[in-house]
Amino acid sequence: MNVLVTGGSGFIGRWVVGRLIRDGHKVWVIDNLANSSLENLNEFFDNENLQMVKIMDLKDRESLEDLFRDTHFDLCYHLAASINVQDSIDDPETTFTNDTVATFYLLEECRKQQVKIVFMSTCMVYARAHDDQGIDELSPIKPASPYAGAKIAAENMVLSYFFAYGLPAVVVRPFNTYGPFQKTGGEGGVVAIFIHNKLKGQPLNIYGDGTQTRDLLYVEDCADFVVEAGYNDQINGEIVNAGTGKDISINALAELIADKQVPILHIPHIHPQSEIQKLLCNFQKAEKTLFWTPNVSIEEGIKRTEKWIQSTFHKKDHFKS
Repeated sequence: MNVLVTGGSGFIGRWVVGRLIRDGHKVWVIDNLANSSLENLNEFFDNENLQMVKIMDLKDRESLEDLFRDTHFDLCYHLAASINVQDSIDDPETTFTNDTVATFYLLEECRKQQVKIVFMSTCMVYARAHDDQGIDELSPIKPASPYAGAKIAAENMVLSYFFAYGLPAVVVRPFNTYGPFQKTGGEGGVVAIFIHNKLKGQPLNIYGDGTQTRDLLYVEDCADFVVEAGYNDQINGEIVNAGTGKDISINALAELIADKQVPILHIPHIHPQSEIQKLLCNFQKAEKTLFWTPNVSIEEGIKRTEKWIQSTFHKKDHFKS
């Protein structure tokens, strides 16, 4: 197939691109590099299946129209987004235009050619899990940040194109994803930041009391889930979660990563109103429809991530935060 990946040089995007190339598809990548680096795609540049990597903003409608005019795509994975919750509270307009308005522009191009779209949403749209059954696709949503609000708005637009125009579309909501190629600065995830600090001999800083929990999904498991959602037409018009079905408190995560080698500190939360106290995924729908289950444990995932971060220490640019 001819496959377009927006945000394809980002953390999850580069793993999705890698899986698609391995599966033998021809892949086009667009990215505005606001939260990513072309270096993330280095290992694929010599592969004949990587057709094009274009630095482009989805809000540039003319360039987007040209791209779809030049190439007929079979499938589009839409991963490009502003992803920082704190930034969305400080500057909601940027997040809204990048996550909602840009999604609308992309939907319009997909509609013209009936290109299936897989929309990358987030577990941050949910209210907290109230029990150990976890959060499924019918659980209540709660836009506690403009980031979550923008994603919910974009989800609804994506699904409206399925119902109004018959556009093949699916919304995926992965839980907190971590692993190699994630940023280790302010826009990175908690696992990457903690590991980076530990390797630098710096304390691990926890916002609030650290009792909040996360369901941490290793990035290769996440990428496999996202790609499979594009291959499967049984879930068109639906929302699907992915996680591990296990949550860990930030305190326990810090202890696991610190391994008694660096101190753990608690600091005041910057935006406590956007905190979700318990995030635990129920991924039974993904298991039944996509035959997907996560393979990498938190212990193994941390080991792989630590090994990768250690290997990047000679690249000074990587640690700008």
